[in-house]
Amino acid sequence: MATAGVPVAHRAVDGTRFLLDGSLDLSAPFTSVADVTIGGRLHEFTTGPIGLADDVVRALGTDRFDEELSYQGGTLLTARTRPHDPQIRLTEDRLVAVWRGRRHSFFTEMYGVATTHLLGVLRTLRIEEHDDGLTLRPVPKGGAVFAAPATVLKQVPGLGLVEMTPLTRERADRLPSWRGLRTQAGELYRDALSDGRPYFVLATTDTWLSLVPLVDTDVEQVPTLVDRFRVQRAR
Repeated sequence: MATAGVPVAHRAVDGTRFLLDGSLDLSAPFTSVADVTIGGRLHEFTTGPIGLADDVVRALGTDRFDEELSYQGGTLLTARTRPHDPQIRLTEDRLVAVWRGRRHSFFTEMYGVATTHLLGVLRTLRIEEHDDGLTLRPVPKGGAVFAAPATVLKQVPGLGLVEMTPLTRERADRLPSWRGLRTQAGELYRDALSDGRPYFVLATTDTWLSLVPLVDTDVEQVPTLVDRFRVQRAR
């Protein structure tokens, strides 16, 4: 397990790799999220550590999956739930799918579909497990395409919840109009959420990061901590 001062590599669901370094505790696990357009519909996929499947089960309020299949070198598990929203008087038919490999997993969910439809969606993607993460590669001529670059999320003690993604032109255009604070990691901006809570944006040469303070975050110390933090995309 990584400790303070030990660099780590995180591979996003679309294959983008981020290298993190610095004198901070970078040992926490990470997840990656991406939207994939398949057959004209958006599907969200979340990758993470092997325990992600158990977290999904607990979040659903159930203790088991309904189906278990061997699929692309791992195990595909599905569960069907029908949550009811009393306010709008609607009961949803939700199919949740989790794929577990050796060290990593992913999950996705769909509404009002059968397991055969899920398998049809997954057939447009090739699952590849690496030491530093899990990727989903669109199969040639399968009709799947990433709608936007994937994001990587992880908690860094002191900083809070960190979300990172490639610094695209669209992201650069969304940076605040004022000049940020120059740090060794990049340019740091401070802003406020709609409820008044502070948050930060860090722009490096090739990566856009949002830093959302958590309970253990001393907001005034964030610039100092960022100066001890490095992140870049692997070439």
